[in-house]
Amino acid sequence: MKPLHRPVLTVFFATIFAVSGMGQVDEICTEFGYTPSLDSPFAQVPYIFGHVLVKDGQAGSRSKVTVSLVDPSQAQKRLTVEKSGNYCFKRTGNSSGTLVIEVDGVEVARRSYGSFGATQLREDFEVSSPSAGRSSPPSPISAKFSHPPNDKTLELYRKAAEAERSNDARLAMELVNEIVKADPADFVAWAKLGALHFDRKAYVEAEGAFRKAITLKPEYTPAWINAGKIRIAQKQYEAAIEVFKHIISIDPTLARAHQLLGESYLMTKQGTFGVEALNNALVLDPIGMADCHLQLAHLYELAGAKPLAAKEYAEFLKKRPGYSDKKKLEKFIKDNPAK
Repeated sequence: MKPLHRPVLTVFFATIFAVSGMGQVDEICTEFGYTPSLDSPFAQVPYIFGHVLVKDGQAGSRSKVTVSLVDPSQAQKRLTVEKSGNYCFKRTGNSSGTLVIEVDGVEVARRSYGSFGATQLREDFEVSSPSAGRSSPPSPISAKFSHPPNDKTLELYRKAAEAERSNDARLAMELVNEIVKADPADFVAWAKLGALHFDRKAYVEAEGAFRKAITLKPEYTPAWINAGKIRIAQKQYEAAIEVFKHIISIDPTLARAHQLLGESYLMTKQGTFGVEALNNALVLDPIGMADCHLQLAHLYELAGAKPLAAKEYAEFLKKRPGYSDKKKLEKFIKDNPAK
């Protein structure tokens, strides 16, 4: 198999920029019950907001889009993007974090932001629906993961997305089962079916669905990632290692695959290989994979190499200055200076 040159379902995103006036943030965030202009500039309450455009030929009508805010200094926040395509999060501080975009249950974008800059941050996304099978810039548009639209399944996709919005997992699974019956070649639907089974810990059924997706599209890395996570859930770490190594052979740029490989190595007490994989993840995505520093620090602590652990904690705090246990890490760093 030829390796991909970009992560699956790459995304073209607008660069984060500071909002000089409050008009834009108010216009978007009031949709979610916030009025930032009442908080700022006096209180300087931070918000991150923007617009998600799904390019699937259906004006986003059949796509369930969710945005998650991952910030170690606060509980993870997640919301479903409605017809407007807007999202807005009120943050607890000016810490760095990550935005994760999912379309129909498949992660299509991950964007990290720093702790610097203005209080109000805007980030817009332009993504392709996984069911549309298109990728977008910066890489050239590829047909590698394309699946022709099927009139028989369009309405089923819409209903399945609506069922997920209503947290009706049983109905969503029934509808996705109907999709794969109507279009057995739809590898995205098979992967989605696997994810639904995985959520309820039905690992045998989940693995069967992921295998079907992979058989139909051998380089479909989202299905491979979940297949590896099944191995981890079942504590089959050696098997997980082989899965993640295969994923990296398909697409060496997938930072998440390197991280999961590193974690699997550590579970089998293969520290040298684990460190290498975690460091590779950090090279590929320094901010988004910042938690790898914590994993490395913990490993070094267990090995008695406290100055090395302190170095990793310091690197982590540079990227996550709002971390909830910051003072504890700072004390460890102070108590264990580099020799």
